[in-house]
Amino acid sequence: MLKVLIIIPAYNEAGSIQKVVEGLSRVCPGYNYLVVNDGSRDETAAVCRKNGYHLLDLPVNVGLAGVMQAGFRYAYDNGYDCALQFDGDGQHQPQYIEGMCRRMEECGADIVIGSRFAQKKKPNSLRMAGSRLIQDMIRITTGKTIKDPTSGMRLFNRAMMERFAYTMNYGPEPDTISYLLRCGSRVEEVQVEMRERETGESYLNAGRAVQYMLQMCLSIVVIQAFRRREGMR
Repeated sequence: MLKVLIIIPAYNEAGSIQKVVEGLSRVCPGYNYLVVNDGSRDETAAVCRKNGYHLLDLPVNVGLAGVMQAGFRYAYDNGYDCALQFDGDGQHQPQYIEGMCRRMEECGADIVIGSRFAQKKKPNSLRMAGSRLIQDMIRITTGKTIKDPTSGMRLFNRAMMERFAYTMNYGPEPDTISYLLRCGSRVEEVQVEMRERETGESYLNAGRAVQYMLQMCLSIVVIQAFRRREGMR
């Protein structure tokens, strides 16, 4: 059985973090977790301390990339085989974690994405139009199809943990996935279902969503295309 650390990035998630951690502990008691509080302005850290949760409390807000880098360093330094990014807003469901781990072992994957659209069609919406655009840019530049490139539920093997923890310019975003594909990494998708956010504050609010999509496409097509490739294996 893989030794897995579930990294839970949390920014102003006081309303949902208890439900998320308790759900993980109930459904996946064999896996360890770490809540990484990203300088929240609400009571996220206080809720975690009150309940005795495993907590890494960052003193300032550093953003998702910094949160995951901290989590990856903890996982790598403590000998975990892989680490799972699992949002603290209650959208991700723990019953799919075992299947993602199984896919990683069976396929020798470097990254496994919990995909809403691995076996289902994307709905027609403005948000999904952005997802389709990123999917198309990845396919054009790498020849690979990632059906849910913006999913935040991702499992990384130990080699990926090390790169994300100790190398610059590695963030948990679609443009990095595209770069890793160009470098020969194996990325798999597993069908999952996700809930709607009920409380808390997203790293991407509605006002920043369009800007995010455009930045990702520009990075995939221009920046990552000229980035020096590194051997993955």
